[in-house]
Amino acid sequence: MSVELGAESHIDDDVTIGYGDGEAPVIGDRARIRSGSIIYSDVTIGNDFVTGHNVLVREDTVIGDSVLLGTETVVDGTTTIGSRVSIQTNVYIPTNTHIGDDVFVGPGVVMTNDPYPVRTEAELVGPTIEDNASIGANATLLPGVTIGEGAFVAAGAVVVHDVPPRTLAVGAPAVHRELPEPLTGDNKIRR
Repeated sequence: MSVELGAESHIDDDVTIGYGDGEAPVIGDRARIRSGSIIYSDVTIGNDFVTGHNVLVREDTVIGDSVLLGTETVVDGTTTIGSRVSIQTNVYIPTNTHIGDDVFVGPGVVMTNDPYPVRTEAELVGPTIEDNASIGANATLLPGVTIGEGAFVAAGAVVVHDVPPRTLAVGAPAVHRELPEPLTGDNKIRR
């Protein structure tokens, strides 16, 4: 399968690009994809994309510019990820998830999309994370929740209900609090 790969990109040995049937993936300029990573067919990725090792990006995923996917991260397809997004090590992103621009996702975050795993048939709907939201390490986001613009989910929180914009979610199950002054403002994601 032919791959459309942008200028000044570096792909390690032991990387698979274009796994499966479908259209060849499109990857923008200055990509850095590390060993063990697999990018399926029918994936579109913008400029300045960087992965850690052993990253998996499944089919029908669209990723914007300046996105980092940390080591051992899985994006299970039919997902959109905006621009200037930093997703740290060992994050699971299920099918039918939407992540906006300028989002930070800490290490070990687990997102889910099945409200009743293997018990009943249900529509699979992943979380929506709006622009400038931050998700702390080891947080869990349940199916269909929306993390509002500029919201902050604390480390270890279990989010079972939508988090309003510019609100702090903390605890298990997460409760909402006013966003403390040091956490106000937009994310400043740089690489």
